[in-house]
Amino acid sequence: MDRKEEILQDVVIKFAGDSGDGMQLTGTQFTTNTALLGIDLATFPDFPAEIRAPQGTVPGVSGYQLRFSSDRVFTPGDECDVLVAMNAAALKTNLKSLKKGGKIIVNTDGFDAKNLRLANYPDGVNPLEDGSLDNYEVIRMDVTKMTREALKDFTLGTKEKDRAKNMFVLGFLYWMYNRDMKSSSDFLTEKFGKKPELLESNLKVLQAGFNYGDTTETFTTRYKVEKAKMAPGNYRSIMGNQSLALGLVAASQKSGLPLFLGTYPITPASDILHELSRHKTFGVRTFQAEDEIAGITAAIGAAYGGSLGVTTTSGPGMALKTEAMGLAVMLEIPLLIVNIQRGGPSTGLPTKTEQSDLLQAYYGRNGECPMPVVAASTPSDCFDAVYDAVRIAIEHMTPVIFLSDGYIANGAEPWRFPQAADLPAISVKFKTGLDEGEEKFQPYQRDEKLVRPWAVPGTPGLEHRIGGLEKQNITGNISYDPDNHQLMVKLRQEKVDRIAQYIPEQQLDSGPEKGKLLVLGWGSTYGAIKSAVYELQAEGYSVSHAHLRHLRPFPRNLGQIISNFDHVLIPEINNGQLIKIIRDQYLVDAKGYNKIMGVPITKTELVLAIKEMLGGMN
Repeated sequence: MDRKEEILQDVVIKFAGDSGDGMQLTGTQFTTNTALLGIDLATFPDFPAEIRAPQGTVPGVSGYQLRFSSDRVFTPGDECDVLVAMNAAALKTNLKSLKKGGKIIVNTDGFDAKNLRLANYPDGVNPLEDGSLDNYEVIRMDVTKMTREALKDFTLGTKEKDRAKNMFVLGFLYWMYNRDMKSSSDFLTEKFGKKPELLESNLKVLQAGFNYGDTTETFTTRYKVEKAKMAPGNYRSIMGNQSLALGLVAASQKSGLPLFLGTYPITPASDILHELSRHKTFGVRTFQAEDEIAGITAAIGAAYGGSLGVTTTSGPGMALKTEAMGLAVMLEIPLLIVNIQRGGPSTGLPTKTEQSDLLQAYYGRNGECPMPVVAASTPSDCFDAVYDAVRIAIEHMTPVIFLSDGYIANGAEPWRFPQAADLPAISVKFKTGLDEGEEKFQPYQRDEKLVRPWAVPGTPGLEHRIGGLEKQNITGNISYDPDNHQLMVKLRQEKVDRIAQYIPEQQLDSGPEKGKLLVLGWGSTYGAIKSAVYELQAEGYSVSHAHLRHLRPFPRNLGQIISNFDHVLIPEINNGQLIKIIRDQYLVDAKGYNKIMGVPITKTELVLAIKEMLGGMN
């Protein structure tokens, strides 16, 4: 049968089904396959908040959005070209995000009377039959039936057979987009190599899905997206938490310090613990503590003992760690506190993204307790940003807060991984003994950075007292003297402020150095801002983009950059947090664009907001 091949530039697919349908695995496999072809991509996994919501219900829908393109992409896409809906609830939840005329691949078995009732469709209403999908191209497949048919000769039970239906969909999409299936075959072989029947059944269903596309006469067109034009190098697809963990390992190796992670599992930070626990050969020690407080205090102990101490958490866990963070500030030891932000307050939206912990990172401790704050902007940027955060912690003898969020942590993109020789040095200076002319060790004697010495316990002649009580300047003795307390508060703040002299100046991501509007962002808004500003610049608008990695202290030239623009817009996935700090420090009447829905800001809505703002100026 003759079939034509159509070349596409950009495709967005949303995989959606019940949380037991394997949509995350399906999306991840298609993503890996895409990355291996050198096609640029961005992903957005969308997990249900409940550990196991009732099967077939709207709260139980799990989604995975993938955008892949022959051009550079910076977001997972605003609207989908293709929606894979494994049941009625998946269709109901995601139809609004599908382009008119887009393709819907439906598993018809998921639209029986029971599934329609669980998805809260009115009695007698079936979207596959009532004409509501006439503006879309609907591809109907009884995936469940065809999966069982492919496995009719296997001794597996019905439930075990049905678990393979995601492989049928994956195989069909590999056919549709003209792909080789070797990457998924290799994955299945590695995963089920010791379980021959499971391996063979999944491979059989994967091939069955591919064959269904190849032999069914209604499918007359296959699609292909060409390789993207990216800088030469070795690439892999990487998720934010993976990238972050590898950045910590690299910093440990480069600094020569053993890495100790003291933590307590919490969504969406737990994958960092899982990833680091796989790297024991690099001297990584992971400790799953009984609670958040034990996790950070163990990391403080490790840092005091000369290790790279790290603790990871999300917003509610940060609240529990605050007293210990204050102890680390008082001790002035290097420590990294990683916060993968999620929707709040309290338990909030545990599987949804938000940027709402910036003010907590700035001010969420008792007393005057300044700490540097560093934020990642994309999944691959987590590697470089956390490496930078470790360097600051070690070279400036201070705890550092590192901010990511659920969107970055679970998203994926191509990453050109660096060579170890190309990573910047991290200078570690342990005090090993008394200097010439020094009669007694002074633990709070400071250098030009206002950094005190790092003395490992047990070093002869360097015995000193630690604790949470206020320290006397230079000696480190306990002091309740009012003048000394004010001096120490000022010194600790000045030490953090001076870090601005040792970080790069802020650069514009795009646009003129002076103009009408600066869009200033931080964290995971990077892709949406970059895409929106590019589009507006192409239309002739005078708009520029700057994105902050260093949030405390700010780069030393940020005030000058801001002053070069008539107006400043700050998009955030919160109710306005960076904007408060910018207004305070630079006395600028910045405007905010805020979205607090548990999902990222889209390029389209940001383009409209910027045009409206520019129109208001005119």
